[in-house]
Amino acid sequence: MTGAPAYTVRVAGDLADREACFAVRKEVFVGEQGVPEDLEYDEHDAGAVHVLAVADDGRPLGAGRLLYGEAAAPRTGDPSVGSLGRLAVTREARGLGVGAALVRGIEDAARARGLAAVDLHAQTHALGFYERLGYKAYGPEDLEAGIPHRSMRRSL
Repeated sequence: MTGAPAYTVRVAGDLADREACFAVRKEVFVGEQGVPEDLEYDEHDAGAVHVLAVADDGRPLGAGRLLYGEAAAPRTGDPSVGSLGRLAVTREARGLGVGAALVRGIEDAARARGLAAVDLHAQTHALGFYERLGYKAYGPEDLEAGIPHRSMRRSL
């Protein structure tokens, strides 16, 4: 590839978009990070808002999801706080702003649903990325799928 791909970020609007989101997650989390596939996909995927970054030529470059309402409450402690998760960017698209654009797209989806804040459970190596986007870490570090994580939150 000779240059950075042009891309757009959108809420996954159809089955093909959702499948593209799942393909990115499989590539990054299952393939690169070794997360077991049965842990990567869960019962929340069906009701989540999925957000997709896609290159102008149709290649999926990144994905993330938003849980909200009662689906988010067990994670956030408050149904008015959304839960951002499963944020993944393909190797070829890293460093191009795709991750930040996905986070902003998920925040827009949260605002559209009247949410007051967004929580996430960040891999510790990504704390600086989320801090630059306005998220603040709280609570202790813990392990998820064998990977160190910390909780973070940003008011909308």
